[in-house]
Amino acid sequence: MMAQTHRLTEEEGQRLVEIARAALEAGVRGAPLPPVPPDLPPRLWEPGAAFVTLRTRADGRLRGCIGSIVATRPLVEDVRAHAIDAALHDPRFPPVTPPELPGLALEVSYLTPLAPLAYRSPEELLEKLRPHVDGVLLRDGWRQATFLPQVWQSLPRPVDFLTHLCLKMGAEPTCWQRPLEVFTYQAQGFQEPGYWEAD
Repeated sequence: MMAQTHRLTEEEGQRLVEIARAALEAGVRGAPLPPVPPDLPPRLWEPGAAFVTLRTRADGRLRGCIGSIVATRPLVEDVRAHAIDAALHDPRFPPVTPPELPGLALEVSYLTPLAPLAYRSPEELLEKLRPHVDGVLLRDGWRQATFLPQVWQSLPRPVDFLTHLCLKMGAEPTCWQRPLEVFTYQAQGFQEPGYWEAD
């Protein structure tokens, strides 16, 4: 589970969701970003790393997901930037258009710092992964890729999880069976009403 010191309150998380929606609407419509609310909790101005995920309300189809793994700027600014990037700059999808906005719901995932995962064999790597708890980052030289903890919902078996993560990285599907740098992290997800999740 996420360490208590890294957790946001429900109120803080929902404020991030509201700010992400405002940035999403402005970015897709080509309007200026609205100012950050002056009563924002101080915690949200601290450095933080987050992902913003967009899904269709009707069937939960992924429509964009972009974020950062390492905190390099205030959390609120990270969320605003990624809300726009998820809509307009995810290379897997065409840019979101204004008519799509009412049919999309978003989730903000707040990440803990990366922790290296030590292992001595592929079997030990599988044993050390914690489905539905850990996000995983694989790094192979200059290439890297990550899956948020939420991805376990659709890939519950560790073998499948790592296989698809290798493919996402642009490597062979069995790349996890050779020595790689592996990092784990946890995430808190905050969602808009109507955001779809797999059972």
